[in-house]
Amino acid sequence: MSDLLNVEKLNVIYGKGKECVHAVKDVSFHIQPGEIFGLVGESGCGKSSLGKTIIRLNDPASGSILYKGQDVSSLEGRPLKTYRQEVQMIFQDPFGSLNPRIKVGSAIIDVLSVHGIAANRTERRERVEELLDAVGLDPAWAWRFPHEFSGGQRQRICIARALALNPDLVVADEPVSALDVSVQAEILKLLESLRATRKLAFLFVSHDLAVVRNLCDRVAVMFNGEIVETGPVADVIDNPQHEYTRKLLAAVPSF
Repeated sequence: MSDLLNVEKLNVIYGKGKECVHAVKDVSFHIQPGEIFGLVGESGCGKSSLGKTIIRLNDPASGSILYKGQDVSSLEGRPLKTYRQEVQMIFQDPFGSLNPRIKVGSAIIDVLSVHGIAANRTERRERVEELLDAVGLDPAWAWRFPHEFSGGQRQRICIARALALNPDLVVADEPVSALDVSVQAEILKLLESLRATRKLAFLFVSHDLAVVRNLCDRVAVMFNGEIVETGPVADVIDNPQHEYTRKLLAAVPSF
């Protein structure tokens, strides 16, 4: 099967000279269509920088990001807009991801309008209601403000917004870490369902090995900007080869 995404020797650097920070160092991995690929590591290891670079919110210092065989690491203008339509992101904070002054349906309509999806406003409103239904929310809630929703409901809205453009790949950056444990399970079940029904692939960024084990097909362990171990999730967690992976596993609470 051809890779959907292939990252080769990617480097991300912030700043210049003595003040520069080498956030991502020679990172390589691939994601296949319909796969949930986990990226795990502690805070500050470069996970979020890598995810934002893949969707081109950051520019890479060097290396390549191949999407469906095309190098997108230097795209600009309309080609970059097309790429961002197919590769969407779910951010960590469902509270900061939505404009508090804009009704949630209008926020999704804005996305559809920018990309010319649906012929008119009526069709876009119908599309918004379909998306909310797809993520387990009442379509009638589309015309409420973000403060009227719980954290889990807001994250479902953010997922609906990410799905609005029918992407093939979603970068999920710690999408459940700000939620209560019971709500986390509901969101993870939703992501798994969307993978099955929409054939979506995910880059699932997390610091939680238990979540990664239950959701992901393969996993890469990131430490100090580098990927130190990668493989099928059961192999990496049950038989870790790198000392850092073993330390991560040892830090997981047991009850």
